[in-house]
Amino acid sequence: MVVFAGQGDARRSMALLWRTEEPGESRPGPKPGLSVDVIVDAAIAVADAEGMAALSMRKVGERLGRTGMALYTYVPSKGELVDLMYDKALGELPTAHDLSRGWRAAVTAWAEHLWEFYQRHPWVLQVSQARPVLGPNEFELLESLVGILRETGLRPRRLRGVVSLVFDFVRGAARTVTESRQAPSATGVSDEEWWRTRSHLLEEVAPGFAARFPMVAWVESEAGVPGEGEPYLEHKVDEAFTIGLTVLLDGVEAAVRDA
Repeated sequence: MVVFAGQGDARRSMALLWRTEEPGESRPGPKPGLSVDVIVDAAIAVADAEGMAALSMRKVGERLGRTGMALYTYVPSKGELVDLMYDKALGELPTAHDLSRGWRAAVTAWAEHLWEFYQRHPWVLQVSQARPVLGPNEFELLESLVGILRETGLRPRRLRGVVSLVFDFVRGAARTVTESRQAPSATGVSDEEWWRTRSHLLEEVAPGFAARFPMVAWVESEAGVPGEGEPYLEHKVDEAFTIGLTVLLDGVEAAVRDA
């Protein structure tokens, strides 16, 4: 399931994201029991617990003891709500990073924080990056990474490519490990059972596999073995994230030397 940001009214969405508008606060009478932040927090809780597919204005209203219709005074539609959820969740991430050990250590910390964030809020991975939300916390996240990488001395054009590469790498690795965690409950088959069954079948239907695909057999020859109860694919992706990030930053260092 892919959700595209920016599907609500553009002016209302941007005003809510940047808090130039706070619906409900100017109305006469008793102070309302709801606010944009209360609604967004409830929506994030729904998505964390049940996934993006379960998100609806009705479900969020139920969590707050209100009807879905009661939310529309504050958030015009689900389109604006997704934008607000995405940007507010990003506010959990640190924006200041220690550069005393150099840009590489700081990028590593930035990437690890984002990696952990995606695993806390896997629904965020379903919000497409094709159209950014353009909220303040999204810009803070970008600002922090660019601020770190500017220490490399790379010019803006090359640095933009590095920024995109780091984002895409962390997001892609996090998506794979998130899906590996969801697979057992979604399919009713554990990782261990799935791999054991298909590994045996592969030996049966492709007895000359190693000879036919010698490079694949070679690259898998030192594959780590997951611990008891640890999903096989998740183990491999965790390891691949660490190794991949190291190699990626090696490449950035080479680009800096050649600049």
